Formats: sequence, C-alpha cells, structure tokens
Amino acid sequence: MRQIHRSDSDPGHRRPALLFRAARSVRALATTRPAAFASLLILAAITTMALLADVIATHDPVAQDVARRLTPPGPDAYFGTDGFGRDVFSRVIHGSRASLYVGLLSVGIASIVGIGIGTLSAYWGDPFDLVVQRAVDTLLGFPLLVLAIVMVVALGPSANSVVVALAVAMTPQVARLSRAGALQVREGLYMDAAMVIGAPPHRIILRHLLPNSFPPVLAQVTGYFGAAVVAETALSFLGLGVPPPFPSWGRMLEEGSRQYFEAAPWATIFPGLLLTLTVLSSALLGDALRDWLDPRSGERR
Repeated sequence: MRQIHRSDSDPGHRRPALLFRAARSVRALATTRPAAFASLLILAAITTMALLADVIATHDPVAQDVARRLTPPGPDAYFGTDGFGRDVFSRVIHGSRASLYVGLLSVGIASIVGIGIGTLSAYWGDPFDLVVQRAVDTLLGFPLLVLAIVMVVALGPSANSVVVALAVAMTPQVARLSRAGALQVREGLYMDAAMVIGAPPHRIILRHLLPNSFPPVLAQVTGYFGAAVVAETALSFLGLGVPPPFPSWGRMLEEGSRQYFEAAPWATIFPGLLLTLTVLSSALLGDALRDWLDPRSGERR
C-alpha cells in the first residue's frame, strides 16, 4: 500500500507553522512595542464589547426611567444614569457598535476604492492619471468634516449616510497615497521585466504592482480608522449621526455636555474615555505598523 505524504503546500500542514509565526509576531510586538501591543488589546476588547453588547449590557440602552434620572455610578448603574434615567454603562456598550460600524465600514470602502483608483492611475498614466488627479485635488480641497457634513445633510441623518459621507471624504486621501506608492514600484526593474515578457496588465497589477505598494497604504489606513471614529462622533454631536434614541458616543457627549455636565459629569466622562482610548489605540497601532512595514526599519527584520 502506498503511503501518502503530506506536502508543504498542504494547507493542513502549513497551519501550525502559520500559527507559530503569528504567535511569534505577537510576542515580538509585546516585547519591542508594549504601547502598540496594549493598543491592540484595547481595540480587541472594544471590538469584543461591541459584538457582545447584548450580553454585557445590564439594562436596555433606550429604556427611560425618570425615577432613576441622574443617578451617580453605583452597583445598580455602573456608570450612573443620564437625564432620562437611561443606564450610561449600557449606552456606552451599545454606542461602541455605531462607532465601530461607521469607522470600519467607511475606512474599508475608502481603502478598496482609493487603492483601486490610485493603482490604476499610476499604472495607466496620462491622460487617465491627469483626469483622476484633478478630481482628487478638487475633493482634497474640502476638509474631511466639512465634506462629510454636506453629504450627510444631503442624504439625511443615519448611520449609512455617515458611512457613505466619510468613505467619499477619505477616498481621495487613500487614492493619492496609493498612487505615490505605485509610482515608486512602477519604476522597478522587475516591472519592466514583467512587461517585456508580455505579462497582461491585470497580472502585472495584481501580482507585482499592488502587493508591493500596499503595505505603506495599509499602515496609513489604520490611522484613518481613528479619524473616522472622531468624525462620526462629531457628526453625532451635531445631530447628523445615528438618530435618537439609539446610543452613540457623539450623541452621548452632546447630551451630557450641554444639558447636565455639572450635575452628572459621568454621562460625559465615560463615553469620552472610551472614545479617547479607541482613537489613541488606533494611532499607536498605525504608527507601529508603519515602522514594521518600512523596509528601512530594523523592526521588520
């Protein structure tokens, strides 16, 4: 009977090696960049909190109880209650869903569209590149928040409107960054060799141009997540985000700071603290990822 040997290309054989390499990378991150490792743990905890919000929350986030309004933090309400008697802890937990939903989806859409536009613009060159870059320059002339406000007002306040607005506002930035990286890669000798041997354009883009220009963009996009969360909070603070009574960190900050900050500061402090941790962790993780993906950095070795 013939014996069947498992080759190195077998996914089942490669899985332990991949897990070992992932564990080694995490250990190296914890050793060399403890701040980035702590940021990764914080983002993972916030993501888990958002996914398990129905399990972690102790009360209905939209249920009102006037008899319990402005109750300070205690055993019955870990973060106290707001002016409508709603549990702040439960609203903070459920509010993380809106921030993560808007941040991840808007950054994901902007990354896919922006990387595609920037890569194609660098590969095809003029006149396509000239037309695309003039459109990108026009959109970059508007501040991100201003363009997002205009689009949300036109589309109507909702979480999906905020996603579309932020995706459109961030796409030009990603496209410009992707184009810059793709132009550098395009000058490589292996790109000329691929063209000389007659490789089709889609193979050159997918196998050579995109993989080599993507790492710097990935590092920058990680930082855009924090900017998207802040923009969503600002829009919700202005009443253009998630409509009430559904919780959002921005709306909680708006309600707590304008109506009863002196009487119940906990209604503002706790959502502000979660927002700060999310944005700071995103920035630190993006900075560490940028250094690790830099071929001139010793950390990559």
